[in-house]
Amino acid sequence: MNNNGQRTPAAGNGTRKPNFRHKNYRYKAQPKKDGKDGQKQGQDKQAKGNYKPKFRGQGKPALKRPRKNNNGSKLKIIPLGGLEQIGMNITAFEYEDSIVVVDCGLAFPEDDMPGIDLVIPDITYLKENISKVKGFVITHGHEDHIGALPYVLKEVNAPIYSTKLTLALISNKLKEHNLTKTTKLKEVKHGQVINLGDFAIEFIKTNHSIQDASALAIYSPVGIVVHTGDFKVDYTPVFGDAIDLQRFAEIGRKGVLALMCDSTNAERPGFTMSERTVGHVFDNLFNEYKTARIIIATFASNVDRVQQIINTAYRFGRKVAVEGRSMVNVITTAAELGYLRVPDQTLIEIDQVKNYPDEQLVLITTGSQGESMAALSRMAANIHKKITIKPNDAIIFSSHPIPGNEKAVSKVINELSMKGAKVIFQDAHVSGHACQEEIKLIYSLVKPKYAIPVHGEYRHLTAQKLVAEELGYSKDNIFILKSGNVLEIDENSAAVTGSVHTGAILVDGLGVGDVGNIVLRDRQHLSEDGIMIVVMTLERHSNVVLAGPDIVSRGFVYVRESEDLMDHAREVVELALDGCLDKGITDWSKIKAAVKDALSDYVWKRTKRSPMILPIIMEA
Repeated sequence: MNNNGQRTPAAGNGTRKPNFRHKNYRYKAQPKKDGKDGQKQGQDKQAKGNYKPKFRGQGKPALKRPRKNNNGSKLKIIPLGGLEQIGMNITAFEYEDSIVVVDCGLAFPEDDMPGIDLVIPDITYLKENISKVKGFVITHGHEDHIGALPYVLKEVNAPIYSTKLTLALISNKLKEHNLTKTTKLKEVKHGQVINLGDFAIEFIKTNHSIQDASALAIYSPVGIVVHTGDFKVDYTPVFGDAIDLQRFAEIGRKGVLALMCDSTNAERPGFTMSERTVGHVFDNLFNEYKTARIIIATFASNVDRVQQIINTAYRFGRKVAVEGRSMVNVITTAAELGYLRVPDQTLIEIDQVKNYPDEQLVLITTGSQGESMAALSRMAANIHKKITIKPNDAIIFSSHPIPGNEKAVSKVINELSMKGAKVIFQDAHVSGHACQEEIKLIYSLVKPKYAIPVHGEYRHLTAQKLVAEELGYSKDNIFILKSGNVLEIDENSAAVTGSVHTGAILVDGLGVGDVGNIVLRDRQHLSEDGIMIVVMTLERHSNVVLAGPDIVSRGFVYVRESEDLMDHAREVVELALDGCLDKGITDWSKIKAAVKDALSDYVWKRTKRSPMILPIIMEA
């Protein structure tokens, strides 16, 4: 029973649950007293075995810190990325002198970002408030939730809390950036509560397209915020337990201030199919293509999908080879931690493929999104060193194209089809995100006062807003936020009170943030219209032309077939240069500007193109 004489729901799975005195009090773990609770305490210990929950924050046990009243302060929810887009998820929860950051993901470059490898969030706000940051809490191990950590930790180093597989994937990333020794990784089990500054955070078991996904119950002095992370409701998961709907209901009975719910599939009616249904599809396909070599492209992180492929291959007496660096890394990590069970003598090295007949082989590969350097794309383009596509091959795309990747996927499918391979891309995939009925289920269990749709483009967020309105929520209690908005919230009110600096930092090779809008604009200009370089040599004091002007063109026209154009262009430059010298202009910047303007006008009149023009003056 709590201090108000109310009975609290029993903690599921033999794990300890937070118990508030009052909504205006911050949760701190309290030791059980002997007497009437003695028997229950003993039962809890017996259920937990040797597990003792640890409450961490600033290196001190939670019990030693004094309770704190809510002094009229409000909880600030600040999405620093991930809204109005798919990817780059990161949200800060701030109360007075404590900030907890949920997720820290990257986004992949758009078509208008030539040469860019990754896009990470601008964390200027966290750097400005670095003393408040208590830790990063990660919901699951997808790139759009963990990918930016190696870059962000160099600026804001704080402990990372997450589940076993997620931490292992994060650790692999940190090794690549030599950050393992300087970063604290704290493993949390589902049902466990951690204490971070003014917050207590509980991890709740959910289902997704990667193992160990979690929802979060964020306990603050003003109330509880439930963050679903990426989730679906799967009653028959391939590995592990189903989503802990009971715990969502128990927290809902406590009274939830706000729900931040995954919106990715909010436009889709009904329920998302169970991952297990894909296994039946594989059975049918393997049965249909008994004599073919089967190549399956899927997401590297979808361990359950890989498990089902391996299970089916084993039943049909086939060997499995894995190709693609990210696929090998994830499968190796998952197998080491026990999340993937591989029968003996089923997995073979890619080099051994040539030793087996086609009907005994299955290849699991990356490249389901048409990425140019992924294994399947290299096979399709005939540049893979070890695998050549043959007319008898059956190639299964076990994924749907992410919005924006449709053209790249179509290109790979066409290239594979030209080689005579049979390409199957229907019915071999189910989503890892909740559809409308599952979203309604979570709302019905949690019963939040405020609804905050997250994770998706604006149309997805709006779709969830409509779902919430169907359930009876007032428009005033539903908040569609933009990245950078500051939502101040407590028991009595919620409002967007301002915004903080956010944005995208572009990663190009080893450079982080050194490519900005101006460089991108130049790259786009170069890619669209090419460049003309004008080189001339002037005497140091007299400004007499000693050599040139010479014109070098790249990506504009093929010079050998456009000699007339280039000769006239040279004459135009000479006239402009002579005009400047006749007027006694000695400022080289003015000479360059005159040459550039004259050449630009001429080229536009002749070709209706606007190449980048770069005048270079050398002195002698």
